[in-house]
Amino acid sequence: MQQQFPPWAAQVEAVAIDLDGTLLDTLPDIAQAADRMLLELGRPAAGPELVRGYIGNGIPRLVQRLLTGTMDGQAEAALFERGLNAFGRHYRETFLQHPLPFPGVIEGLGRMCASGLKLACVTNKSAAFTDPLLAAAGIAVHFDLVVSGDSLPARKPDPLPLLHVAQRFGVEPAQLLVIGDSDNDTRAARAAGCPVVCVPYGYRGAAQVRDLDCDAIVSDLLQACRLIAPQGMRFRGRVPRT
Repeated sequence: MQQQFPPWAAQVEAVAIDLDGTLLDTLPDIAQAADRMLLELGRPAAGPELVRGYIGNGIPRLVQRLLTGTMDGQAEAALFERGLNAFGRHYRETFLQHPLPFPGVIEGLGRMCASGLKLACVTNKSAAFTDPLLAAAGIAVHFDLVVSGDSLPARKPDPLPLLHVAQRFGVEPAQLLVIGDSDNDTRAARAAGCPVVCVPYGYRGAAQVRDLDCDAIVSDLLQACRLIAPQGMRFRGRVPRT
């Protein structure tokens, strides 16, 4: 029986992909820096499972969550400043220890490039960490554009980063597919008018991903590529940038 593809899939000309929890498993290095920060401040270590649920809104929000134990809390200003400085110092020592692409990422990116799709990495992580991570993981060559959390005046879930990518690529938002693992990705995509699919292996967990407002859940980037570019049907002879 012939596979059915959603109507929006045929329109896709470009893809914007999240970093943490979608492209790379950065949790071990983030958790290590978080625990070092907390211990330096005389607090108990958090551990990777707690840190997992705090990732997604950039380092300042992560530090606030670690210090308050809540998703939206605000630590006392002096404590937050100490924590932010400590985390940054420790993360600069840990963030390149294990930049591991998730299964299907390298092959999926390669097939998307070969299919002629324009690719952007859109993350809330600051550029000082984003660019070295993509290079260390060996996937920077696949991206035509990288938008980090400090590249623009607003970050996800604000639609600005995705609208910026669409404008730079010369496509309509409806032609830009967003791939992510969290509500930051789905909320930004909906606000921008982009289709969005989610992977279940990220930092929100499969059960929570099923609750997100996405157009589909794909097992990995390779399945996403098959959804929007079946059997290389979009091939236009593109090669990864250098």
